[in-house]
Amino acid sequence: MNILLLGSGGREHALARALRYSKTCSRLLIAPGNAGTTEYGENVDIQPTDFEAIKTLCITQFIEMIVVGPEEPLVKGIYDFVVNDPELEKITVVGPSAGAAQLEGSKSFSKKFMQRYQVPTAGFAEFNEGNFEHGKNHIHAQKLPIVLKADGLAAGKGVIICDSYEEATKAFEEMVINKQFGEASEKVVVEEFLQGIELSVFVVTNGSQYKIIGHAKDYKRIGEGDTGLNTGGMGCVTPVPFANDEFMQKVEERVIKPTIRGLQEEQLAYNGFIFFGLMNVNGDPYVIEYNCRLGDPETEVILPRLKTDLLEILTAMRLGRLDDVVIEYDERAVATVVAVSEGYPGKYEKGRTINGLPADTNQQQDTIIFHAGTKTEGDTVVTNGGRVLAVTSFGTDISEAVKKSKAVLDTIHFEGMTYRKDIGYEFE
Repeated sequence: MNILLLGSGGREHALARALRYSKTCSRLLIAPGNAGTTEYGENVDIQPTDFEAIKTLCITQFIEMIVVGPEEPLVKGIYDFVVNDPELEKITVVGPSAGAAQLEGSKSFSKKFMQRYQVPTAGFAEFNEGNFEHGKNHIHAQKLPIVLKADGLAAGKGVIICDSYEEATKAFEEMVINKQFGEASEKVVVEEFLQGIELSVFVVTNGSQYKIIGHAKDYKRIGEGDTGLNTGGMGCVTPVPFANDEFMQKVEERVIKPTIRGLQEEQLAYNGFIFFGLMNVNGDPYVIEYNCRLGDPETEVILPRLKTDLLEILTAMRLGRLDDVVIEYDERAVATVVAVSEGYPGKYEKGRTINGLPADTNQQQDTIIFHAGTKTEGDTVVTNGGRVLAVTSFGTDISEAVKKSKAVLDTIHFEGMTYRKDIGYEFE
């Protein structure tokens, strides 16, 4: 099968590796890819939202499946673009329709969807510039801390947790009035804070059947001890010790099945991944957010642990045979630690030379180096983003896996490189 993978981050490097290892993948193109994805396929200089260029590529290169990594092309309707074009309609798109992608594209949409199908979630209210003063009054009536979420896509940075009313009011004004996140924060969801431990669960679904393909805990704050600004993710671990059979059964019955039922009842076309961002509150799962694709850096731990052929799962999704697939996992723990650019998640420099990378990113038996924000300049690999590398390792437990990743990171260097040394600290 000829496959086109869209995206350029660590998630896409991990997807490229999983797809290329499939027996049925004959050719893999990655648009645009990064310095690491060339190990598994051919990079193509096309952006994931350039639908016309993607169409031309699909026709000329006989593409049979498009796997969409990032959320933006999904929210902008790449699924609809392909299935409604007579020249492309036979191509399988791994991703939901634009309507279904609103589960991620609009916090307001997703919260109301959860309400309709009794999916457990935090209490909320939504506000915009038109009822800004009412929003401020509402904030002052809530218990601290308070969660503010930009309604639209904000590159993983549109969530602010405020510990004081002053901080919350200022953040609310920045988002709504000063358009901190552009159109994404024209509407803001003010949400009840849930006290617990986060967990992400990932499924593949065709809108009626589903299979869980992994779960993980990621670490969003830039600073050790979960301090500082939110990022796209500084590291990740799996399996999460508290995600036992009892807890995961609650997730299926209370979260996954009602969500799938909602997709069916509202006739939302969905053929791809659902990322359930959960909070474990005293043993019960609550949904913090939906994402309509795999997470980053969660993909860098769940796919290496997944023993079942990913392309086999996606093919079964397309054929309506997901119920027949048996999901198998590596029994070992997996951890990834992310190396980031100096200044991230704020301003940072690009183009810094990365030294110490092995010629083969899989040369370490139990460690894989996934490129995220990288590119090549001649024979040199340089930084090209805030999150630069994700180093994933296997171990007998989470602590050992994290130690292996940190040991490899200690052999790699670029100017200003930093990473959290406490990934998985709760489970040591």
